[in-house]
Amino acid sequence: MNLVQKLEKILATPAASPRLFGELRFLQQLSQTHENRHAALIESVCDFLLAELAQTPYVTAELTAAAEQKLAPLAPEAKAYTLHCVSHAHIDMNWQWGFQETVHLTLDTFRTMLQLMDEYPAFTFSQSQASTYALTEEYDPALFEQIARRVKEGRWEVTASTWTEADKNLSSGESLVRHPLYTKAYMKEKFGIDPDDLCMDFEPDTFGHSAFVPEILQSAGVKYYYHSRGGTIEYAYRYRAPSGAEVLCYQDPFFYNNVINADSAEFLPSLEQKRGIKVGLLVYGVGDHGGGPSRRDIETLLDMQTWPLLPNMVFSTYRAFFKALEQYAEKLPVVEGERNFIFTGCYASQSRIKAGNRLCEDRLIAGETLSALAAAHGGAP
Repeated sequence: MNLVQKLEKILATPAASPRLFGELRFLQQLSQTHENRHAALIESVCDFLLAELAQTPYVTAELTAAAEQKLAPLAPEAKAYTLHCVSHAHIDMNWQWGFQETVHLTLDTFRTMLQLMDEYPAFTFSQSQASTYALTEEYDPALFEQIARRVKEGRWEVTASTWTEADKNLSSGESLVRHPLYTKAYMKEKFGIDPDDLCMDFEPDTFGHSAFVPEILQSAGVKYYYHSRGGTIEYAYRYRAPSGAEVLCYQDPFFYNNVINADSAEFLPSLEQKRGIKVGLLVYGVGDHGGGPSRRDIETLLDMQTWPLLPNMVFSTYRAFFKALEQYAEKLPVVEGERNFIFTGCYASQSRIKAGNRLCEDRLIAGETLSALAAAHGGAP
């Protein structure tokens, strides 16, 4: 058997240890992306494990500890990587449900997150969309006050620089500009957050990205952009507008509804190989219809933090990740132009929706103009 076959046989053991599973898989990836430099050591440990498992087909804690001891020389190399684990609850605004259900799932999700914060002092949570906060303020003011305390404490990260996770194709430039304008004003009023601190646009489910997104974001004081859909550029890059304006981007290759598993850190060596960086991001938590992370996620992450042959696994925030990523910015590729390589035609085919959207925008501007005139000349609010 070759090394890969030996690993597969060990990992297929009926009572395989998730801990040993995760560590062996990570170390194999680490070795493989560095010209198999640790293959001999890993193979010798595999031979040891196969011999032991031939006698007793169970991966015991003692056997795991013995294997870890043999692999201990690789621990410093593993700990040179850091995986920022950021929890989130993606909430689609009224996608396939009504407004009342949106309110219900938002409040339920937020109550659960606050309860988890009480139970797990290390747990941090990040939430986008000013609209979710506005719903909470209106329908459960006491819950809103609890969130405000956690925001002030630093354990609840506000990632909203848009009122909702915004459509970057169908919406007009005027709409995209007003999203951060109104959102930053709201967050300053309600949470005392400095508008300059709302420097991230979190758009996991946006179906495409206009070439002018970096221009609009930079003008609004936003310098970080997270998304999942939009092409084949994986991981980190610099998104540049025709004017030269840039934002630092992370395209998540694993999407935004992840769970914490033994193999969560396995991609980090390939990220280093592809981008030359040793920091990665894992977004976890049930989404679309709300929900967020589970106790299982949190307890698994707490356990994995004690595993000696994995990267540093940290409860983190998007800001902390992007700040760590910034030091590698000069190494990252520059991407220009539209990034609309998802669901081709899903917007172009909806001519009635596009026409209605444009009509609505036109009337909003007319209404705003008349309102301003009424305020200036008639004393109207």
